[in-house]
Amino acid sequence: MGILNLTPDSFSGDGLLQAVNPLEAALQQARAFVEAGAHILDLGGESTRPGSQPVSAEDELARVLRVVSALAGETPAVISVDTYKARVAEEALLAGADWINDVWGLRADPALGKVAARYGVPIVLMHNRSQPAYAELQERLGGRYVGMPYRDLLGEVKAELMESVTLAREAGVRDEQIILDPGIGFGKTVEQNLELINRLDEVKALGFPLLLGVSRKSFIGYTLNVPPAERLPGTAAACVVGILHGADILRVHDVGFIVQVARMTDAIRRAPGAENVVK
Repeated sequence: MGILNLTPDSFSGDGLLQAVNPLEAALQQARAFVEAGAHILDLGGESTRPGSQPVSAEDELARVLRVVSALAGETPAVISVDTYKARVAEEALLAGADWINDVWGLRADPALGKVAARYGVPIVLMHNRSQPAYAELQERLGGRYVGMPYRDLLGEVKAELMESVTLAREAGVRDEQIILDPGIGFGKTVEQNLELINRLDEVKALGFPLLLGVSRKSFIGYTLNVPPAERLPGTAAACVVGILHGADILRVHDVGFIVQVARMTDAIRRAPGAENVVK
């Protein structure tokens, strides 16, 4: 899954609204991602970095709809719209989007579940405990969460993901439409993010496909002491561990590089005798 940030304030510095012609910049990036091997394009019109400000549905639609419409007529890739707003999701689906990616797991706008059910589309339900009171910002390394209160990290993440699944089911969403995301970086400390990736198989055991979004995130920066532009090696390492522990979809900025990482990891996993080494 290639990330298309249709924002001016992406934490990773790739916000496409900064371009002279944002629409053309987005289309060029989308084409490059598909050429490099992306199967899914994830379009977002609101930044979710720690400390970011929400935008209105009108502003989000103004950023997203033209790109969705243009891509729907040309790309073979799945078009995912990264939004937690029912109105934005519905208008994007009508414009040609295929998936909904909800970073709040139906907790921000319960009507979003009914949109997914009405159109019969896949929906990503992400775990999220983001709270501004626990966010800390450093100029070089960016935002992170500190002191997040979990008594049982995996137990609570799994329980809250299943609460989102229940909300989806109650809205009429079928289980085969549901994809789960453990929410790396969203209301979790550096150490909690590392633990969650290393125990991802416990989330996989819930029985749904897993999306993993680790690309250039601050837990990598604080672990390796590198800014966003230097986080590709850390991203690759996190993706490999994620694949080995059950990740099905990797949401990334550096598509070409991570496609090769994923293919090589899969080749090793599927080699004769690998089942005796990798669980």
